[in-house]
Amino acid sequence: MSLTGDVLTAVSAPLTTGPAVRPLLRAGDFLSLVRGDDGPPVVVDRDPAREAARRELSKGMYHENEPSLLERALNAFWDWLEGVFDAASTAAPGGTTGLVVIVVAVIAVLAALWWRLGTPGGRSVSSAVLFDDRPRSAADHRAAADAHAAQGHWNQALQERMRAIVRALEERALLDIRPGRTADEAAAEAARSLPSHGDRLRAAAREFDDVTYGGRAATEETYRRMAALDTDLERTRPNLASSTTSTTHNSRQGAAG
Repeated sequence: MSLTGDVLTAVSAPLTTGPAVRPLLRAGDFLSLVRGDDGPPVVVDRDPAREAARRELSKGMYHENEPSLLERALNAFWDWLEGVFDAASTAAPGGTTGLVVIVVAVIAVLAALWWRLGTPGGRSVSSAVLFDDRPRSAADHRAAADAHAAQGHWNQALQERMRAIVRALEERALLDIRPGRTADEAAAEAARSLPSHGDRLRAAAREFDDVTYGGRAATEETYRRMAALDTDLERTRPNLASSTTSTTHNSRQGAAG
């Protein structure tokens, strides 16, 4: 087969084409190069030959090894990312090593901030109430806490233990029964009648808020600390004079309002 001027002709020499040419010779719509032993060569105009070749080469068998659209997009992304890192490593002190050190330092700072402050918005909702609409006794909350602790569910165990503390203080009349009370409010009010445990009460309220609303994970240690506070409060005699003064002051404020 040879190209002569503007036409594609089939020469009389035997066809010894390789694998890359054979599919082209199989295009039967416009490019038919079959000839007899004594017949003249088949002449095909340039435009029909080009169209037949285009259709033949558009078949999937010629594109099996080409990357897919997703692969091309990923390759472009990695090329772009490589360019970004190359530019950053050139600008950073110490080249690539300096860039790695900077990235690790930034990640460490972000991790420390997350651990210290909790998830974004966690503190803003820490004023949610302690109890749901189901009235339960302190003993009920303690039993629930023990059940969660036995299964290693420390978040739920700590929450139930804090509720047991507050409910026990209400049952002892050291806190007035007030729907909608928060852990922080309960700790501040209970500290007036149990001043020796004020710091531990406030710390327990913070731990409750961190676990319930701040996205923190409780541990066995934090739960045991909460349970020990519950036990110690049960054994502590309240300062009734301070509690009575505080209650009277709160009542007067309510009456004035």
